[in-house]
Amino acid sequence: MPKLKIKKGDQVIVITGRDKGRTGEVLRVDPTENRVIVQGVHMAKRHTKQSFGNPGGIVDKELTIHVSNVAHVDPKSRKATRIGYKTLEGGRKVRVARASGEVIDK
Repeated sequence: MPKLKIKKGDQVIVITGRDKGRTGEVLRVDPTENRVIVQGVHMAKRHTKQSFGNPGGIVDKELTIHVSNVAHVDPKSRKATRIGYKTLEGGRKVRVARASGEVIDK
């Protein structure tokens, strides 16, 4: 299983499909299926049954997107970029935007 370079909380842009060009925050990552859920992207209507704490009705829900269809957003230029790794002087390994060289990890 390859390691995913996109993590929960990252800002990503959709690079292909019906939602191409839309950006959002990663809500969940499924590394076994290589899929991510992005806030406000790839929405679908779901009919939910009424339950104790839920009034029911038609609800909008985010569906999963394959990780190859999203790219990380460069913090400097706000465009799609690839991700690389760099080791800081303290020995800490961080993710770096390839386009601008900005450190992505806090």
